[in-house]
This record gives sequence, C-alpha cells and structure tokens, in this order.
Amino acid sequence: MSTEPSPGMPRPSRRLVLGMAAAVPLSLSGALALGAGTARAATGTPYVMGYFTESPDNLGSDYGLHLAVSTDGLEWTPLNQNNPVVTPTGGFGGLRDPFILRKQDGAFVVMATNLKGTDWTQESQYIHVWDSTDLRSFDNYRLLKLHDMATHSWAPEAFWDAGRGQYAIIYSSVNSSGHNVIMVSYTTDFQTATTGQLFFDPGYDAIDGDMAVGVNGVNYMYFKNNTTGKMLGAKSTALDPGSFTAFTGTVSHGSTEAPILVKSQTSGTWYLWGDSYTPNGVFYAWQTSDLASGTWTALDQRVYTQPLNSKHGTVQPISQTEYDNLVAKWGTPAWNRLKSSNYPGRYWRHVDFVGRIDPYPFDPYTDFQWKLVPGLADSSGVSFQSVSYPTRYLRHFNYQLELDVNDGTSTFAADATFYRTAGLADSTWTSFRSYNFPDRYIRHFNYVLRIDPISTSLEKADATFHVGY
Repeated sequence: MSTEPSPGMPRPSRRLVLGMAAAVPLSLSGALALGAGTARAATGTPYVMGYFTESPDNLGSDYGLHLAVSTDGLEWTPLNQNNPVVTPTGGFGGLRDPFILRKQDGAFVVMATNLKGTDWTQESQYIHVWDSTDLRSFDNYRLLKLHDMATHSWAPEAFWDAGRGQYAIIYSSVNSSGHNVIMVSYTTDFQTATTGQLFFDPGYDAIDGDMAVGVNGVNYMYFKNNTTGKMLGAKSTALDPGSFTAFTGTVSHGSTEAPILVKSQTSGTWYLWGDSYTPNGVFYAWQTSDLASGTWTALDQRVYTQPLNSKHGTVQPISQTEYDNLVAKWGTPAWNRLKSSNYPGRYWRHVDFVGRIDPYPFDPYTDFQWKLVPGLADSSGVSFQSVSYPTRYLRHFNYQLELDVNDGTSTFAADATFYRTAGLADSTWTSFRSYNFPDRYIRHFNYVLRIDPISTSLEKADATFHVGY
C-alpha cells in the first residue's frame, strides 16, 4: 500500500491507518528477529500436510482430515478442493489436531483428537486412528484408548522409540497435578496402547508436544505453555518419561500453539510452524540452521502460504511418486488466492462488490477465492471470476476494480481482461496489465484494487502479487 496518496486520491482515514498498524507483526521475544529470514527451502523433496479447517465464523469448519502438498515445505497446495479426505464416524464425530506418522514399515498411521468444535470441557480417553498405505485410502478406522482419567486426550503425536521397540504416543491431558501435562502411552500396532503415564510436566499448563527424535544424539520437543500462550522447546538425550527439560526462550507471534518441527530434506535448515489461535487459522513460521541453539528467526510471510482455513497441522516428507499419486487422486484446486507482495498477510477479496486486499483470515472465505479463466476479451489474457458470485467478474470502472455481472458487452469484456506479466517488483511473482488501458496495472491503494500507471518502486510493489492457493 502506498504511504502517500496519488494526486486526487483521498488520504487514508484513521480507520485505515489503524488497520495498517495492526497489520505490522508483533515483535518476538528472546533471540528472534522478525522478518529477517527470507530464504526458501530448496525444492526437490515433496511434503504432505494434514490439518483440519476452522474459519473465523466457523463457515469453513468441518472437522475432518484435510491434506495439502508442497515441493518446498513452505508453499502449500490443498487437495480435494480443500474438502476433507476422511471424517471420523465414531466418538464425537469430528477431529482436531491430526498427526501423520510414517511407520517403520513405510505405511502411515493417522491420529487425531476426538473432538468436534470448541467445547474444551469434553472428556475423552480415546483418539481417532486410521491406517493408510498411501494417504489415498484410509482403512481400519477405530478409537484407541490411552488412559482412564476423567479428562481429554488432545493433540496426539507419535514417534518410534527404538530402545523400547515400541511407538510412543504423546498427548495432553490434565492429570493429578490439576493442569495439562504431556502424557505418553506405548503401542506396537496402534490397536491397543498402555495406560498413559506422565511424560513431561514443566510445572505449568503444557499442551501440543511435537518431537524431533535423534538429532545428533539429542531429542527435542516443542510445546505450548498454555498459560502464557507461547511456544518453547525442551530436550533430552533420552526418550524416557521425565527426562525432558525446557531449554529455549519463547517463540511466538501473539498467542501461538500447535508447533510443527520440519527438517528440510535438501539443506540443514529446520522450520518451526505455529498456529495463532486468535484469529483462527493464521500460521507463522520460523527457521534455524542449528536446532541445538534454540534460537529461531521469523520468516517473512512472503515466503510461505498455508492451506486455506488450516488449523493445527502435521508435516511429513514424501517421495515424488507419493506426491504425484496424491495429486492424481485428490486433484488441485479449481480456484486461486492472490497475495500482496508488500502486505503478504493480505489477499485479494471483494467487499460490497469492490475489489480489495484484506488480512487473512476472514469470512465468508469464498470472497477471496478466484477462478482465473481465459480473458473475456482475449483468451491469451486472464479474467477473475468470483467463486462466491460466479456470474460476476472483476472489472475496472473509473479505474477502480469492481465485481460486476458479465453483461456480455465488448466493453465489459475489455474492462475485465488483463495480461499476466512478470512481477514488477519481483519477477518470480505476478503483475496484471489492463487489456484496454495497457499503460495501467492492477495495484492496491488504501487497500482498494484499481488500475494505475506504475513507475515508482512503491507502486511496483503495490502492483505485484503471488498467485497461489
């Protein structure tokens, strides 16, 4: 967004100025430096993410298992049109906090919290479990009992404990301490499990444990201090219950939970994802080249894009064949989202049929989904068809972009057609030149989309966007 209005344009209102301030990310505590990291993981080994969906007004909430794929672990493509690939049939009929584990035999097991919605008082000694050979089919659905306490079993995850020759399932429950701790149950087959025992209790409410096992002889677990709303790390040279101690400062962007540790498969970089609970669905990411240091650098939101409405994810590396098979089975979205280059927390949307860039997330979320169709005036160009209102397209009127019904005229077709070009501020991104005003490009000003001549570096940034999902 431009900091100074163009001649003839209104200055930003106080509401807009306050909105600009709110869009600036909060500072991070400890040794973290916001926005300093901009490097991408090298491509070459794909990843799969499992998650559930929950939008601010619960319009996109179905509490089933969703899948997305990525070639770099940062830019994600939802599968199955961002619809669930499997939904629980038992328990409370919905899931949260899914986790995908590749077992020792190469097949997968999927676990999830037995909870539909946000009633945190629900008690369940059970979790959802599926078996899958390829994440294209999900078999042997069952509820697995983990303990006998009158409490919940939140955010189950698992790792192979070679010393025991068993899988350890860790999860959050309230034990006799009166606060959430990380519990553990052991299993060889995910059909039955030992009664839960205390795995980690830092002395305060702790949830959402996520493990990195056997990294240069050390095991790491990141978790959320549920009292402060911050994530932090613990470590141990063993995997024994009670052996982990916290060793890092906090890692957070506001209140942040659901840590995901991801090792790049092509470099020495580690990534840490965190889910900001309020508003629902905002992921933030950090990176480090030294997991033992416990210090993380926040990534700029330009370098990653989470799946639509995704919550509390899980990430696993997969082979190229598995990636190809997942895409062939579930398909990629028929729609796109467009992210601002200089305000990467904001995406194209329409409000009262006016084109804008606004912060993610918002509802109705379909207002920022677009079908990029062949240009109405020139099929080599592109037109933007609304998913919410499929008879309407973005067109310019008095140089401002509006969402109007296609009246079939040549004027409408021309006003609604644009040519994709290399991004004016970043050639790896995209800019859009007007078909009938070829000296003008789509840009944002006061968060409103319009077409203007572009010359300054700021205007070029305003006119550059990422076309993704």
